[in-house]
Amino acid sequence: MTRTTHPERHRSHRIGWLRAAVLGANDGIVSTASLLVGVAAASADQSSILVAGVAALVAGSMSMAAGEYVSVYSQADTEKADLARERAELLADPEAERRELTAIYVARGLAPQLAQQVAEQLTLHDAIGAHARDELGISETLSARPVQAAFASATSFALGAALPLAVAWLVPGRGLLFWVSGMSLVFLALLGIAAARAGGANVLAGAWRVTFWGVLAMAVTAGVGSLFGAAVA
Repeated sequence: MTRTTHPERHRSHRIGWLRAAVLGANDGIVSTASLLVGVAAASADQSSILVAGVAALVAGSMSMAAGEYVSVYSQADTEKADLARERAELLADPEAERRELTAIYVARGLAPQLAQQVAEQLTLHDAIGAHARDELGISETLSARPVQAAFASATSFALGAALPLAVAWLVPGRGLLFWVSGMSLVFLALLGIAAARAGGANVLAGAWRVTFWGVLAMAVTAGVGSLFGAAVA
């Protein structure tokens, strides 16, 4: 029996970890850089700025891991509940479930007779798999993976946060605000390009999206830091 292969390469299998990784890295750069800029604008010394940055890296990584795990686990619980319900319905009334699949395939463009044949064949092959995929929209590629999402998000946040923190450590205190701001925007643009390439999207649009929100976040926190520093002084 000759096996056929599928030569096309798709990117949908990356969705689970790519979303969490991009979110984590983006948040790590933006939140840490904004914090450093805000503290620097308040006329804090370099050691205080670095302590604040390290605290932001550790707390942010743990927060991202916990948030991703809880939210994605909620999605996984919902998927499990829906699948359990489908299994019960298949046992209680398999004929009604076949008619349901037939209606789905007719709505997608198949002729009624062909749709019925497809529904019957897929039900014999893997009934719950057919309902999960075609009725519920649950597939192996897009199914929730809480641990994977939590690890990807926490790791990418730490890596993203380490970039502006390294700049703050290497640059003298006087030029820290401008160096952290400028280099963080470069990091964000590179992240947007990398994420767009990994997902097959437009690289300029990807770079612009993350850079715009980075500029906005750092501008706001710098303004708040300046006001706070002036008030304290």
